[in-house]
Amino acid sequence: MFYQSKAQKGPKKLVKFMAKVKILIKGYAKVKNGEEMASSTVVFIQDNGLNIIVDPGMNRELLLGALLKEGLKIGDIHFVIVTHTYLDHSLLAGIFENARILDDSSVYSFDGRIGEHEGKVPNTDIEIIKTPGHDQFHCSVLVKTEELGRVAIAGDVFWWRDEEKQEADKQSLLEHKDAYVKDERALRESREKILNMADYIVPGHGEMFKT
Repeated sequence: MFYQSKAQKGPKKLVKFMAKVKILIKGYAKVKNGEEMASSTVVFIQDNGLNIIVDPGMNRELLLGALLKEGLKIGDIHFVIVTHTYLDHSLLAGIFENARILDDSSVYSFDGRIGEHEGKVPNTDIEIIKTPGHDQFHCSVLVKTEELGRVAIAGDVFWWRDEEKQEADKQSLLEHKDAYVKDERALRESREKILNMADYIVPGHGEMFKT
């Protein structure tokens, strides 16, 4: 949330600003000319004067072009969150030279320091929630917004190949097959958790959907 004092007569009053979320790149997963092609959805968050990227993906040209459209340089990003370390989600994290990198439990700096976070992006109300199943150390990001309510950036808790129909009813979401799942029971529990917490969900590959 953003806080700003508003000039007025008498005591200063704090005006609350909610975080803003924008999808920079819709993730894809497909086969083209006999080769597998994949790169994750990339999400940009602004909160408390901080610029945050969730899952920078692995398509450098698309990422740099999307940042340019927003008037951003790679040096403008303060934090990069990776929902998990599969390279189609995390390969480009290292290009953000001024950022700190967050995963499900830790904060990494480019001088070799490793710290821990307490389930939130530092100096924000953005939550980092453990959602194992697709990967043992998978996490999701929960952001409170004014326009959409609670938005969960869920990485590969939910994802679809380009040729698949994206069914968004609860039963289909819970039972959707994941070709790379590590723990099916944990994944179903993570899906239940995110569906119960969020108003909108941004999948790792596919369209944002309302719960």
